[in-house]
Amino acid sequence: MSDEHRETGTGWPEPVEPVRPAGEPDPRPDAPDADELSPLVPGDPGEPSPESGDDDGATVNLAEVASAEAGSSAQPSDSPSAGPAGRRVSSAAVMIAALLALLGFTLVVQLKTTSTDPTLAATRQEDLVRIFSDLDSREKRLQQDIEGLEDSQRQLRSGEQGRQAALEEATKRADELGILAGTLPARGPGLAVRFEPGGKPIRADRVLDAVQELRGAGAEAMQISGGDRASARIIASTYFLDGAGDVLVVDGRPLTGPYTITVIGDPETMRTALNIPGGVAASVRGDGGNVSVEDREVAEVSALHAPLKLEHARPVS
Repeated sequence: MSDEHRETGTGWPEPVEPVRPAGEPDPRPDAPDADELSPLVPGDPGEPSPESGDDDGATVNLAEVASAEAGSSAQPSDSPSAGPAGRRVSSAAVMIAALLALLGFTLVVQLKTTSTDPTLAATRQEDLVRIFSDLDSREKRLQQDIEGLEDSQRQLRSGEQGRQAALEEATKRADELGILAGTLPARGPGLAVRFEPGGKPIRADRVLDAVQELRGAGAEAMQISGGDRASARIIASTYFLDGAGDVLVVDGRPLTGPYTITVIGDPETMRTALNIPGGVAASVRGDGGNVSVEDREVAEVSALHAPLKLEHARPVS
């Protein structure tokens, strides 16, 4: 037995194994193959020895590794991800960009919806031509009214002739107001519009629609007649009601069909207004009835409307 022993703490000394040079194989018959040995040996300074049982050394080594990793990550100049992190876009900027894009899309849709009229887009070419002609006629008529009023203004400002012109203008204005109020008869070029019922009677709302379209086309005086030749003057306050059976009540006066509206105004403009797609003529035909329009070189509106009896108002002389 060799004299070299090491202390085991059990009271029995244990012989110390001889140290072999590096790379020399173990001569013992039960020694493991050198290729099967773990590269980590107890003497490796990076790993703690399993026989030492010293936990303080392992703790120190882990702490050193952690501090080394923290030190390397704390240097922004050496980290490859430091650049992209500084250029990262915040969520608030993304939200603002999305809201601006949504606002722009909404504005574009609103402009397209406002500038596009689905009714005119589905209208035929000949109907668009008639609508344009109607608008052109209205513009010419309004321009003539403006010129007439300007001429009257010049005459009223010209001394003695102005006084005479003022009297004539007042008389003319009184006649016009009398025609509009239905207290004076009128004649002039116009139309005779006849409503003939079919499977359904002519309703009051259809007649009212015809009156409104004629007024919009420049009608100046109107009256409605029934099949029994009873007539009623149509003015601004005229009302229409559906009576019992096929009777139409106009200002409290019952009329039986068919009905004829005699109107004074520009025949071409009023005819165009009545024949607009979806207008009164199309509505009556859709109910099974018929609307016929006849031009009159001289249309007479002779039915008068009883003037209101004034109780409190008196003219001022």
